[in-house]
Amino acid sequence: YTRGTVTAFSPFDARADAEALRKAMKGLGTDEETVLKILTSRNNAQRQEIASAFKTLFGRDLVDDLKSELTGKFETLMVSLMRPTYIFDAHALKHAIKGAGTNEKVLTEILASRTPEEIQNIKQVYLQEYEANLEDKITGETSGYFQRMLVVLLQANRDPDGRVDDGLVEQDAQVLFRAGELKWGTDEEKFITILGTRSVSHLRRVFDKYMTISGFQIEETIDRETSGDLEKLLLAVVKCIRSVPAYFAETLYYSMKGAGTDDDTLIRVMVSRSEIDLLDIRKELRMNFAKSLHQMIQKDTSGDYRKALLLLCGGDDE
Repeated sequence: YTRGTVTAFSPFDARADAEALRKAMKGLGTDEETVLKILTSRNNAQRQEIASAFKTLFGRDLVDDLKSELTGKFETLMVSLMRPTYIFDAHALKHAIKGAGTNEKVLTEILASRTPEEIQNIKQVYLQEYEANLEDKITGETSGYFQRMLVVLLQANRDPDGRVDDGLVEQDAQVLFRAGELKWGTDEEKFITILGTRSVSHLRRVFDKYMTISGFQIEETIDRETSGDLEKLLLAVVKCIRSVPAYFAETLYYSMKGAGTDDDTLIRVMVSRSEIDLLDIRKELRMNFAKSLHQMIQKDTSGDYRKALLLLCGGDDE
């Protein structure tokens, strides 16, 4: 069961695709149209097979060829599509904590939205690929409650969904209320523990209960009582507990709203969700922002980059 816009292409012939790509990039000038059509209409597993056929037939590395033949955002998008799924998040995190300054946005987006299984997988891949411990890397580059919340999420020990206990729902909601609205200053630790470890179904009920007790959505309290990176992370976690597709719809909306486009975010979300829930994300965007993802991309991007993104997006939701 997938709610992705990209699925396995059939009938699939890795060698024929490899030959078509080689032809598109050989000699003077590149036939970008062929490149983008093939890479956006095959799923990630098939793209890996094409890369392997490409090397077998021509002794060349497909990703290196793409890098030397393409430029700009279009190149970034095509190279991102070629990254093996299981490496995608680990690679994004590695680049988010590399060199000067940390990209907190990327840490927040990935660690707030991935399932515990996905996070365990990211940690393993990180260790294999980069011979480093992801948690150590992240704690070395972050601090304070923001760091603590990231560490809690990295433990990937959220309670599994099961029967929800009303008594515990009430208790957690009261604890959050006392830690947030009632206290001078906020007991961040309570927020971190509860938001980082309770099951998704439990927390959804806690949020409802919180609203009943306090008269506020939990998001409003977080907004008022915390700030900076911690606030953004706690909000992302709450939004993902409520609905991961709605969280990504909002992320995409703000990546294109207003002047300028946050292309890194746009590319990362379009590529990483294209085989998971992009159809649901499109639906949420339409519902919550009265916008069509297709039309936002159409308006905000151009050239081959736009063509490729529109193909990944699939249809329009007007």
